[in-house]
Amino acid sequence: MSYITHMTIKTDSANKDFLNPIAAAVAVSSGTRPFGKTLTEINTRASATPGVRFSATRRLPNNDLEIYVELYDTIAQWTDGLQYYPLAPDGTIINKPSDTRLANTVVFRGSVPVDIGAITTAAQTMLYDLDYMEFIEDRRWNLHTLGGITVMLPETDPTSAIARLKVLDKNHQILSKDITVLDMRDDARILVK
Repeated sequence: MSYITHMTIKTDSANKDFLNPIAAAVAVSSGTRPFGKTLTEINTRASATPGVRFSATRRLPNNDLEIYVELYDTIAQWTDGLQYYPLAPDGTIINKPSDTRLANTVVFRGSVPVDIGAITTAAQTMLYDLDYMEFIEDRRWNLHTLGGITVMLPETDPTSAIARLKVLDKNHQILSKDITVLDMRDDARILVK
C-alpha cells in the first residue's frame, strides 16, 4: 500500500459536525501508510461512526483517499431521562448524546416506531406546551405537557387529534386547567380527569 497523500470526506448533508468524528474513527491521516488497512476496513470504521447512515470509500490514482458519507437527518431528540440523543425520521436513535435538550425540538421517550415524521411535524405545533411524546404499547401516542397533563391520543390519526387539541386550547385554554389526564382516544367525546 502506498502513502496516503490526502484524505477528503464528502457529504451532501448541511450538518458538518459529524465529519471530524468520522476522520478520527478512520484513523488515517495524510502522509501516512495505512498498514494492513483495506478500503473495506476503513469504510467499516467510517460507517460505524454515530450519525452515519451510509459510507463509501475509494482510493484515487493519485493516492488520495476519498470517503463519501450520507448522514442521518435529525428531526427530534430521544431521551433516556439523563441524556438527549438525535433522532432520525425513521426512528433511528443516533449514539451521539448531549446533556442538554435542544430548543424548539420535539423529545421522545421509550420505544420509537419506524416512522416518526408525521407525528413530529404535528407535535411541533405544540412545542411551547410539550414536554415529551411517548409511544404506548407499540400502537398509540401519549403527549405529556410541561403543565403535567397526559394527553392520550387515538391509535388512528393522532395528528388530527393534536390539531383538535390546539383548537381546544386556543378556544378554552384546556392545557391551563387543573387536570391530569385528557383522553382523546374516543372520537365521539373527550374525557377529562
